[in-house]
Amino acid sequence: MAAKSVIPFGPQHPVLPEPIHLDLVMEDEHVVEAIPSIGFVHRGLEKLVEKKDFQEMVYVAERICGICSLGHGLGYCDAVEHLMDLEIPERAKFLRVIWSEMSRIHSHLLWLGLLADAFGFESLHMQAWRIREQVLDMFEESTGGRVIFSVMKIGGQRRDVPQDMLKSFLERFERMEEEVKVIARTFMDDAAVQSRLKGIGVLSADQAEALGCTGPFLRASGVARDIRSTGYSAYGDVHVEPITGTVGDSYARCDVRIREIFQSFEIIREAVGKIPEGPVEVPVKGFPSGEYMTRIEQPRGEALYYVKANGKKFIERMRVRTPTFANLPGLVEMLKGCELADVPILILTIDPCISCTER
Repeated sequence: MAAKSVIPFGPQHPVLPEPIHLDLVMEDEHVVEAIPSIGFVHRGLEKLVEKKDFQEMVYVAERICGICSLGHGLGYCDAVEHLMDLEIPERAKFLRVIWSEMSRIHSHLLWLGLLADAFGFESLHMQAWRIREQVLDMFEESTGGRVIFSVMKIGGQRRDVPQDMLKSFLERFERMEEEVKVIARTFMDDAAVQSRLKGIGVLSADQAEALGCTGPFLRASGVARDIRSTGYSAYGDVHVEPITGTVGDSYARCDVRIREIFQSFEIIREAVGKIPEGPVEVPVKGFPSGEYMTRIEQPRGEALYYVKANGKKFIERMRVRTPTFANLPGLVEMLKGCELADVPILILTIDPCISCTER
């Protein structure tokens, strides 16, 4: 039997966009066990509810992560709005859906570029990020921000988006969709890519459910669970069908995310076609009281937002459970038995967001 050794992987690594840290127990070139170490970039953001009033805390929630900022703001606002029995206008709900799907597109394109970079596929990396820049341009035009948008507020939205701007977005999305089709075929049909992804890191549906996986990681194993199907915001007024795979390997996880990009284009088209006229916010009176937990679907999967308030301007407790935190047990399981050279690719196929996880 080969002697075991422990190799530290991360938090700094040329392939990793995030400071994830794993201790890999190795036998020769095979991983026997992966032990995650969490807390490298812990910032204590949840504690700030004691110093920032419930309206100001929206800005802090958005800064949990740059890539997921819109979802964090939406989740926090939705939880507090339920505490205060606030029914936001329909137009605000549709705007939240449109921006959420734009966020999903830019997040998945960022992930595709990073995965291509891990393969040494530099031209595809640049193409994916070039297309993503167009989404960030639209975010800047409609919200004023490219990373942190500061457009969410308790009671609705801070600004409206004119109909002519929404229509111009649809025209640009048409062109973007064709560009994404080209790079998706280039990546997914490449023989070298398939050899590194197919049959690697397989996680069955039973394993994925038992380990609490979520998002594309879970759906690639064949479990059709997507929190958007519950109908929060205006998702109940648009068609959302969970996109699933069957094999549960690295290739299936990539396939699910790429198909979700095209699904997001369709959801945005439908939402723009159905968005009603009207205000985008309602007056907010008083302070929140009680406790509530809401669930939303981030690009990486289901996120939970818990708030507890006591009728004062400072919320008593806030807790966020992010998708990557839920997906770490599944990552550890699928790393067992893989080769050391596959570790960076396997980590990237779950699209980790350590800023969200550690806060």
